[in-house]
Amino acid sequence: MVKWLQDERSFEVVTLTVDVGMQKDLVAIEEKAYALGAVKHYSVDAKSEFVYDYIFPAIRANALYEEKYPLSSSIARPLIASKLVQIARKEDAVAVAHGCTGKGNDQVRFDITIKTLDPSLKIVAPVREWNMTRDREVEYALRHGIPVAKTSNPYSIDQNLWGRSIECGPIEDPSAEPPDDAFEWTVNATEAPAEPAYVSVGYSEGIPVSLDGKKMDGVALITALNELAGSHGVGRIDHIEDRLVGIKSHEVYECPAAVCLLDAHKDLEKSVLTRHEVTFKHLVDIEWARLAYCGLWVDPLREDLDAFIEATQSRISGEVKLKLYKGGEIVVGRSSPYSLYDLSLATYEAWTSFDQKLAPGFIELWGLQTRVARSIIAKKQKAVGDMRVQTAELKS
Repeated sequence: MVKWLQDERSFEVVTLTVDVGMQKDLVAIEEKAYALGAVKHYSVDAKSEFVYDYIFPAIRANALYEEKYPLSSSIARPLIASKLVQIARKEDAVAVAHGCTGKGNDQVRFDITIKTLDPSLKIVAPVREWNMTRDREVEYALRHGIPVAKTSNPYSIDQNLWGRSIECGPIEDPSAEPPDDAFEWTVNATEAPAEPAYVSVGYSEGIPVSLDGKKMDGVALITALNELAGSHGVGRIDHIEDRLVGIKSHEVYECPAAVCLLDAHKDLEKSVLTRHEVTFKHLVDIEWARLAYCGLWVDPLREDLDAFIEATQSRISGEVKLKLYKGGEIVVGRSSPYSLYDLSLATYEAWTSFDQKLAPGFIELWGLQTRVARSIIAKKQKAVGDMRVQTAELKS
């Protein structure tokens, strides 16, 4: 892309790499940028910012797009775009460029965020504008003496602290099980340890702060849980996803820590929040995930939803115990000083404080409208039936 911007647009190019946990050699990336003619290169370590300003809000929102995808790539894009705008302003750039295709979601996330943060910046998207395919990109690079890694890996990978997405190659066949060579963070469940692992996650106001009682910063906690859960085969996600552009896409992800932390957080909420709070928050969570996925992180509605979520999280403190075994993860214990679980009410023992004599009156009122409605419907159906009988008799 650097070469294309130089030759096709006559741009001087400043390159930027934002590290959100992709586990790449940043020194090698910088050296390659200058070798290709970049006039300046920036490397920004944004892992901590990614965790505290993007991942933690996603946990509080139980963020799963279409109830399955933890938005690992989706929520990283507005952060990367914001850094892009910052560097562009610092360098007095007239335009910013990204390598997104014209058929994916990321172009929407980048374009909307960039245009919102700085409407004066032009956006150049070489892959989209030139209608490049991956084969053409490689051919173009080789023709211009640009070193590209020679690999037989057919996959397109994007990864950060919150997850690893895998596309292309065998993944494009939704009827086939993804081959094991597509995965790096998770072992095959059949090869996972014979004994389960248990881990307790501590939360403070909806934010994970400890593993097995040990306080940890966000980056370290997520990294450690990725390794532990992944070693037990936990975190593989395989589903059909609705892209923004209308395409049904077969998507495969590895999100060990995300799967664990989201499930544990949701369980803790169910212990602490009232039924009404849980029900309404579920609607908020769905909309929050939709906004993040659809490139609308900067929309005011996301901040409005955050305000509601923030209010619910003041009591989401406690500990959740998870069991990791052969690709599966389940909650096997939870505790909180704010839990609404009252043993004296829940127990079936004689010392219960629940007065069963109150139940008949409750049932009478709870079902009142249902009984009245069914009675009226039955009368209407009888009237319609009688009318049909009379009509039939007249015709005969």
